[in-house]
Amino acid sequence: MLAARLHGPRDLRIERVSHPGLPTAGEVLLRVTATGICGSDLHTYKEGRIGDTALRSPLIPGHEFTGVIERVGPGVKLKPGTRVAVDPAQPCGRCDRCREGNVNLCPKVRFCGLWPYHGSLCEWMRMPAKNCFPLPRALDDTDGVMLEPLGIAIHATGLGKIRKGDTVVIFGCGCIGLCILQTVRLAGARRVFVSDPLPWRQKLAEKLGGTPLGGPCSVVAASGQRTRRSASLHNFEADVVFECAWAGDAAQQAVKLCRPGGRVVLVGVPDDNRFEISHAVARRKGLTLLFARRMKHTYPEALRLVVAGRVDMRSLVSHHFPLKEAPRAFRLNAAYKDNVVKVIIES
Repeated sequence: MLAARLHGPRDLRIERVSHPGLPTAGEVLLRVTATGICGSDLHTYKEGRIGDTALRSPLIPGHEFTGVIERVGPGVKLKPGTRVAVDPAQPCGRCDRCREGNVNLCPKVRFCGLWPYHGSLCEWMRMPAKNCFPLPRALDDTDGVMLEPLGIAIHATGLGKIRKGDTVVIFGCGCIGLCILQTVRLAGARRVFVSDPLPWRQKLAEKLGGTPLGGPCSVVAASGQRTRRSASLHNFEADVVFECAWAGDAAQQAVKLCRPGGRVVLVGVPDDNRFEISHAVARRKGLTLLFARRMKHTYPEALRLVVAGRVDMRSLVSHHFPLKEAPRAFRLNAAYKDNVVKVIIES
């Protein structure tokens, strides 16, 4: 079968690899239909690592995906022909974290597309049936792909403990930030201020209900301009700040803009694997800092929100590529060209 394999930094190749074989007990064989490029995929693509997980052999990336069930193993109730969205995380189910319900913190998790576990940028995959969530007819393959980033947003919003009337700031309006913008509004946030250095992402965030963050202390402002809707940062304080920007001083700015007793939720993964803030500012404010680690048990809720039309996922998707053009898709995404927001690769 065809697969995209990452051999090193920016070295993604389309190659023929072995078919995964027939499913065993509790498994399904999937024909992969669509995969999204995630920011974590870009880390591994650009740097050959994400955090302290380095690429040590060729890897098939991809963890946001949908597929069609082709074969089922013994004990599986799902039927061949069923279209499914797939949770990429396979926790062990036995460790203390799993027994506590914190499956996203399982130290033995097998996660698609994170070395050494191959992902979905290929034609066929075997996956546990329990990771597969049937898609209703109203949702297409792209909608199914977007359930994974939406699930991360749902989890991060839960960590933020949004209360009705809260003021929220989001640094970074990539796919995850744009999903969080929508989930915090659903959770009751009264005002949501947004900031991104890429003008097309800032514009999309405003279209989805965000207010541009402005003022002399702003990290970024849309095209460097101020508008009448921009927030004045004089004496500005947010109840909850989400850092989804990966880089620069976004974490420090998040701490500065958060009110005393407020919460900062750190979602982004920095390129240099470092986290720096002013200890004095965070300490004097008595801030709660929360690190978002993937998600847990969010697919049913994500499905419900999309089916009900309460979130807009399709407007986040900017590009579609066939599998054979995956290297070009990654180059475009890594360079942030052509107003890219979310790239979908179709198998």
